[in-house]
Amino acid sequence: MATTRSAHTVWEGNLLEGNGVVTFDTSGAIDAQPVTWASRSQEANGKTSPEELIAAAHSSCFSMAFSHALAGAGTPPTKLVASADVTFQPGEGITGIHLTVEGTVPGIDEDAFVAAAEEAKANCPVSQALKAVPITLSAKLA
Repeated sequence: MATTRSAHTVWEGNLLEGNGVVTFDTSGAIDAQPVTWASRSQEANGKTSPEELIAAAHSSCFSMAFSHALAGAGTPPTKLVASADVTFQPGEGITGIHLTVEGTVPGIDEDAFVAAAEEAKANCPVSQALKAVPITLSAKLA
């Protein structure tokens, strides 16, 4: 069964001096978050950005895909700590995403861990949606 998740943004003013608020409609799990061009292209200053939201989506999707792949191979993880760094260059757009994962996985060696991480990186739905952007990975056992 397909699911749809929704969010909306109310933006006021022009790009450089305006501001907006992102609201997470489906879950309400995250309070409405302020966004500005300055928080996107300079320092965050307590505000989010589209790139931070993509990083959250990518790190969580990758973690789920990696956990599923490891369990399917008979080596379920005890713990995975994954992060995503999304690079935004004003005038160019999103220029790259770097995933980092460290895991505790009994019964697996470093090479198998890295290979499974690469497969999860390639196959997680968010990676698939972001294929136009170079995605790199650093993976190691804890």
